[in-house]
Amino acid sequence: MTSSVNNNSALDGMYWDNTDKVPDKNNGALTQADFFALLTQQLAYQDPTKPVENDQMIAQMTNFTMADGIGSLNESFKGFAESMTSNQALQASSLVGRSVLTQSDEIVFTGETLSRGTIELDKAATMMKVRIENEKGELVQTFSVENPKVGKNEFIWDGTYMESGAGSAAEVDGELSERVKAGVYKVKVEVSYTDGSNASLPANVYSPVGSVSLNGTGGGVTLNLLGLGPVKLSDVLEVSYS
Repeated sequence: MTSSVNNNSALDGMYWDNTDKVPDKNNGALTQADFFALLTQQLAYQDPTKPVENDQMIAQMTNFTMADGIGSLNESFKGFAESMTSNQALQASSLVGRSVLTQSDEIVFTGETLSRGTIELDKAATMMKVRIENEKGELVQTFSVENPKVGKNEFIWDGTYMESGAGSAAEVDGELSERVKAGVYKVKVEVSYTDGSNASLPANVYSPVGSVSLNGTGGGVTLNLLGLGPVKLSDVLEVSYS
């Protein structure tokens, strides 16, 4: 008579019990304590006739020290970047309510203040003309910048329509009015150089800052301009007190 032996109970005792597993706080990464534990085990079980050379041990310790140092340095730079971004945001918050100069093909007329801008000229010119258009692309106003010079040339638009013609108040809005409605308008610049060539140039416009946004670590600071939307703080060319 034969009998069978059930070995399941014996095998079950050989499996790891996962019920009391300690959570891994390091996500599987080796720490300094783990490294020294491994090094101790390596020394304990090394071949007595062929011990680890001093230079090999020093090399292992040096490699770990460098890796640990780089990790600490990265953490330090992360904290430094967060601190710098917070300081930038604090400084940028003082710009709320002021106007900043940025490059744009649009200009804001608030209905209360003058719209201002600048044009950078890299060589001598005989004529510089600014065109203001509405959202339909219709000409609202055009004027010349007198005596254009190499460098910075300023212009001002008071929100008025052209006095007569296709861009007059009656033609644009169907009603007579000295000034346009508050809003965002297209701005274009045409220039004629002394050498006979013509070109279109970008305009820089002053726009009021409505608020400041912090874009997280390394994301920098964004200024939210009224009418024009967000721009990076690094794109600001000038700050105006008005």
